[in-house]
Amino acid sequence: MEKLIITAAITGSRISREATPYIPMTPEEIATSAIECYRAGASIVHIHVRDPKTGLGTQDITLFKRVVEPLREKTDLILCLTTSGIPGRNLHIEERLIPLELEPELASFDAGSINLGGSAFINTPEFLEAAAIRMMEKGVKPELEIFDVGMMVTCLRMREEGYLTDPLHFQFVLGTPWGIPGTPKSLVHLLDYIPKGSTWSVIGIGKAHLPICMMGLILNGHIRVGMEDNIYYKRGELAKSNAQFVERVVRIAKEYGREVATPQEARKILGLKKSP
Repeated sequence: MEKLIITAAITGSRISREATPYIPMTPEEIATSAIECYRAGASIVHIHVRDPKTGLGTQDITLFKRVVEPLREKTDLILCLTTSGIPGRNLHIEERLIPLELEPELASFDAGSINLGGSAFINTPEFLEAAAIRMMEKGVKPELEIFDVGMMVTCLRMREEGYLTDPLHFQFVLGTPWGIPGTPKSLVHLLDYIPKGSTWSVIGIGKAHLPICMMGLILNGHIRVGMEDNIYYKRGELAKSNAQFVERVVRIAKEYGREVATPQEARKILGLKKSP
């Protein structure tokens, strides 16, 4: 089997300290958590930053720099920066795309609109085309975030139109309240749409976290874990760090006999060139 790429999603845009005291919030906490995940075996970190006044996600490039710069100095992690902003608040296109100025190797590309976080998370064709063009200009590979089957259709159409180029990389998000269910059947259905030569990773939200991770492991996909997707290590027990999730996947993968990819090996699998 191909070596396993583990992504750690460090903080997201909405989870509060009221929900869990362990969620990283400041740039320094986010960077420290990412380094811990790197040492535990993650080769990619998915980065949001938080507004120090509200605690919610922000696209402030100064805050992103305070995370990105130490990670580039101290690790060879692949950085995947968010273009989501705050789902439901639907920031202006240019504001959402600001992190691309830091030229990450990957950036999230939410491939359609969906109800999320109690409101509609809007990703119009105008936004998707602008994001695809800007990523192409900056040499950033889109991580195609798929919350439902229609988003697969959107990506395949944009591929035909030349906005997305092979090899595609999909990140399947299973188990959101209004998206595709977090079940093995859902994942297998999505895999039917993948073009030859593409790579894919999978996220299980909440209670789907560990079962869907295991499906990714055995189906030769890749895995995303972290507090953005799930704050519980097991039923009734809050995770105390993002690295805790990474360590568990590494342990299980070793028992299963599947090697974990280093960042450099992950670059080769995904067809990336090392960022500045």
